[in-house]
Formats: sequence, C-alpha cells, structure tokens
Amino acid sequence: MADPTLTYPEAIVIGLLQGVTELFPVSSLGHSVLLPAIIGGRWARDLSLSADQSPYLAFVVAVHVATAVALIWFFRADWVRIVRGLATSVRDRTISTPDQRLGWLLVVATVPVGLAGLVLEHTVRTTLGKPVPAALFLILNGLILAGVERIRGRSPVAEPVAMGSDHVYVSAAARRGGVSAAHGGDVVADNRLGGQSWGQALLIGSAQILALLPGVSRSGATIGAGLLRGLSHEDAARFAFLLATPVILAAGVLKLPELAGPSGRGILGPVLAGSLVAGVAAYVSLRFLTRYFETRTLNPFAIYCVVAGVGALVWTVFN
Repeated sequence: MADPTLTYPEAIVIGLLQGVTELFPVSSLGHSVLLPAIIGGRWARDLSLSADQSPYLAFVVAVHVATAVALIWFFRADWVRIVRGLATSVRDRTISTPDQRLGWLLVVATVPVGLAGLVLEHTVRTTLGKPVPAALFLILNGLILAGVERIRGRSPVAEPVAMGSDHVYVSAAARRGGVSAAHGGDVVADNRLGGQSWGQALLIGSAQILALLPGVSRSGATIGAGLLRGLSHEDAARFAFLLATPVILAAGVLKLPELAGPSGRGILGPVLAGSLVAGVAAYVSLRFLTRYFETRTLNPFAIYCVVAGVGALVWTVFN
C-alpha cells in the first residue's frame, strides 16, 4: 500500500468542511473522521486522524489556524477592545471596565480546556478518532443540543446587562422588547457578557473539554452551557465564538511545527489551498450564525446530528 499523502481535491473538500463545521454546532472533528471513511478508498487511507505521522493531522492543524484567523478578523473590533482592556488591567492592576472584565473572563474560561487538551488530546484522538466512535458521539451531540433546548424552554431566561460598573439581570423577553436596543452594537453585547460571574464563565469554558471527543461540537457544547446558565442564543453564540478563538489558535500554533517535519513533507500546496478555503468558509459561517442565533435555536442542528450520526454508523458498520 502506498504511503498516505494529501491531494488538492481532498484538501479543498476538507478545508470547506472544517471551515463550516468548526463553528456550526455539529463537530468538525467528527465530520473530519467520518467523511473520509464514508468515501473510502484513497480518502480513507490519506485522511486518517488516528494514525501517527499522518499528513492529515498536519493539514487539520493548518486549517484550524485559518479558522482562528477568520474568527479574529470577524471580531477584530471586539478583540482590539478586549486586548486593550487586558493590557490596561495588567498595567493598572485593576478590573474596573467591562472590556477588562470580559478579557479576564475569557482567560479564566480558556484554562480548563487548555490543560485538558495538553493531557488528553493525543490519547483521545488515537483511540476514539475512528468512524464508529465518531458516529456515536455525533448522535450524542445531537441529543445534548436537543436536551439543552428542552430544559431551557421550561424555565425563564435571565441575561446579564452591564450598566456602568454594575451588573443587573433582566428577562430575555424584556431585552428583546428593547431594554438594550437603544444602545445597540457589539459593545453592548460584550458588556452583557462581561456581566457574567467568574464561576459561570469557568463552567461555560469547561464545556469545551467535551469537544475533545470526535463528534461532540465545541461551539455546541459552549452555546449549550451558556443557554443553561441563562444567556440568550445570541449572547451564548457570541461568547462561544470568542472563547473558541484563543483555543483554536493556540492548538494550531502549538502543532504547526509538524508541517515542517515528516508529516508535512510534500503537502504545502494542498495545505495552503485547504487553509484558504477553510478561512473563507469560516468567515461566511460566522456571518450566517451570528444572525441566525438572534432569533433561532439549536434544534435543527440537533436533528441533523442525530440523523447524520445514525446514517454514518449504519454505513460504517455494514460496509
């Protein structure tokens, strides 16, 4: 059998898949495992995440970096405020503004998944990065999303709204009725997110650990955790995307040197093509999702994950 490599069609298709599914609550890792297995043949050989020294792993690292770049660019105005807030907070040794508080909330919320990724990523990928576990976890992801929407629908939702240095809570219905509409813009949304408690941010950030399992979505887990803690769909999605940025970027940059090693040899062209596609797809996905979650729920994604997971499981077991 020939050594695995990476072709331009493979790179472009998987780049598109990664750019979309990393941000949609449907698991990019699960799809990256299942699609090559379903196509079979050369794709199944070339695109194996469970194998060590796989060119596919080096490629996935590169497209993750491209996705992170799209996230940074899309939220660039927010990140300028957040980074400036962190810098002034360190300089002045205080946390007194909404931007400073949101910046530190993101730092605190990122720590658990960062530590878990360093300890568990390799083991989980090599043992569970296979079609049957990925299909089962994709089904589980759909059930989690549906369960979150069901639980959330049984209780009134409260959202933090920042007013100066004080944080008060109003109902979701009241916010939709215009409590924050007069202020408008991303600054108000970030101020609301900055009104969360440290414990809430830590809990939501910790939900990202579930995404180490192939088939469980990072954005789905964090959006779901945010909804259960009282955030609106819009704010939960926004916080999930902001949280994903440093995690995806750090994971990619940490493993990027692998492209200079044996696993990256001879695939620079496909890597660049796939990364470009992934970045553009991620940006378009963000534009869609930030509008989608203003008025809609996780239920369509839950149905998709269960149906796709069952279909993939049947396919992989009987073929």
